[in-house]
Amino acid sequence: MATTELIDQAIAASQYAHVPYSHFPIGAALVTKAGEVYTGCNIENASFGLTNCGERTAIFKAVSEGHKEFSELVVYGTSEQPISPCGACRQVMAEFFKKDMPVTLVSRNKTTVVMTVGELLPYSFTDLN
Repeated sequence: MATTELIDQAIAASQYAHVPYSHFPIGAALVTKAGEVYTGCNIENASFGLTNCGERTAIFKAVSEGHKEFSELVVYGTSEQPISPCGACRQVMAEFFKKDMPVTLVSRNKTTVVMTVGELLPYSFTDLN
C-alpha cells in the first residue's frame, strides 16, 4: 500500500502537467527496487496522439536512467473516483513491471484502490514477465 508521502509525490507531480486541452492533470510516482522515486505528469499536444500520460512519463524517466526493476506505482488524478490508467499505460506497465506489482490509484480526495498490474491488464501482450 502506498504511503502518504508517495501519494503526495504523485499529487505534486500533477502540478507540472501540461493540459491545455483536457484540463485534467495526472501525476505518478514510481518506486524502483533500489528505493528511488521517479515522478511523471501528463503532457498534452495539439496532435493528441503525441500526448504522453503521467504513468508513462514516470516509467520512461526511470528506464532512461537505467532502472528495470520496480516495486510500486501510484497514479493520481483529479477525478471523483480513483483514476484508471489508459490501455497504452497498462501495456507499458506490463512490459516493465511484474504482474503482481501493486499500482495504487488515487482520486482527488485521496480515495485509493490498489490493484496489481495483472489485474489491470490480465491478457497483456508480452513474454517478458
